[in-house]
Amino acid sequence: MSLVSTHWLNKNIKNVKIIDSSWHMPNIGRDALEEYKLNHIPSSIFFDIDQYSNKDTDLPHMLPKKKDWELIVSSMGIKNEDSIVIYDNSDVISSCRCWFSFLYFGHNKNLVHVLDGGLKKWKSDNYKTNNKTTDIIKTSYIAYENKDLVKDINQVKLNIKEETFKIIDGRSLERFNGEVKEPRIGIRSGSIPNSFCIPYNKLINKDYTFKKKSEINFIFKDIIDDQGSNNLVFTCGSGITACVLALAYSLINNNYNPKIYDGSWAEYGKISK
Repeated sequence: MSLVSTHWLNKNIKNVKIIDSSWHMPNIGRDALEEYKLNHIPSSIFFDIDQYSNKDTDLPHMLPKKKDWELIVSSMGIKNEDSIVIYDNSDVISSCRCWFSFLYFGHNKNLVHVLDGGLKKWKSDNYKTNNKTTDIIKTSYIAYENKDLVKDINQVKLNIKEETFKIIDGRSLERFNGEVKEPRIGIRSGSIPNSFCIPYNKLINKDYTFKKKSEINFIFKDIIDDQGSNNLVFTCGSGITACVLALAYSLINNNYNPKIYDGSWAEYGKISK
């Protein structure tokens, strides 16, 4: 049950830890933390995707080191056995990135959920929000890395020749085809050779909920022959919307363990100096 409804969360709100992991593209001028301070789901905790990333690389919001993740999650007052619901107020459905991060660091996948439709759906359904500070009692969280959930650039380059897994890109077709400039300076236009494209927003309804399983099946069917395949790796511009595709695919394949090329096009498309 990767997704939960607003009705489900409202009914179970006292039994889960709630995370706001809103993140916005740098060029749209929105501040996710300030928005959270003004209005959020009661008892939610803010998760800063940029701040809680690997600081030893110039690539955007890469997964942090295991020890850093343990400190981050412990400071949020989350325990290993906690059931978690993650939401966002973002056009790029950034809650999926936080969902993937918890899975990568070993949290039970049955305990990590994304709120379908996010804050927009929660508010449109007339559930309560506030601007109160959430009290946090620090914990001693222990992480276990599932390293097979992440591919690096060397594995991606080798796969271009060997084609042991399929790479699916969540960017727009215009970016994937190299028809427009990349939003990040120093990154060329284009895509990884032999990769495929499913723009992440094709999987999302106008109210920011995920499309029905039958619709998701239809979107994936032209790329994969076997709907039970586990040899899919998702990529995008910087690892955010790749996780939207990974969650969507997990909805139609219960056995799929999400796999991400964490560096994504921000790494592969970097222009050498």
